[in-house]
Amino acid sequence: MISILAEHLYKNYENVRALDDISFEIGKGELFGFIGPDGAGKTTLFRILTTLILADRGRAIVEDLDVVKDYKKLRMLLGYMPGRFSLYQDLTVEENLQFFASIFGTTIAENYDLVRDIYVQIEPFKKRLAGKLSGGMKQKLALSCAMIHKPVVLVLDEPTTGVDAVSRTDILGDAQNTKN
Repeated sequence: MISILAEHLYKNYENVRALDDISFEIGKGELFGFIGPDGAGKTTLFRILTTLILADRGRAIVEDLDVVKDYKKLRMLLGYMPGRFSLYQDLTVEENLQFFASIFGTTIAENYDLVRDIYVQIEPFKKRLAGKLSGGMKQKLALSCAMIHKPVVLVLDEPTTGVDAVSRTDILGDAQNTKN
């Protein structure tokens, strides 16, 4: 069964072609990675798949939902951790996680088991402002926020940028353990 299907995706930014006829499919439960240099279009592709931007041409289907027509339904099934820290820097660790849980109609208590392995490492800092966290702790918080609602598809864009070797193993190991 297919989880993600991309067919002939194109995306231009003014005079720069970010995606040029990209097609692939990813099976359900499959771990899949995109490797390429900066500027290769990976983030653009992730933003299309997570309904944040539109492709110029082509189509993408995620969990049998069209990323354009079914974007509202699809957003409830997706967990997305962008490459740059995008959480609320003026909220605490706990407030960020509560906020993301509430968006998806859940609570930290209800889904703590989903994020426990990674969140327990930053929980001692739950009253600290997110903007005051180290790079590794920011990434762990971002991953916890992306996973708090038990997404069907988890998209991680450069999840280990600015992270030490031990945290890198923690983050990638926890993301891998979310497979159904």
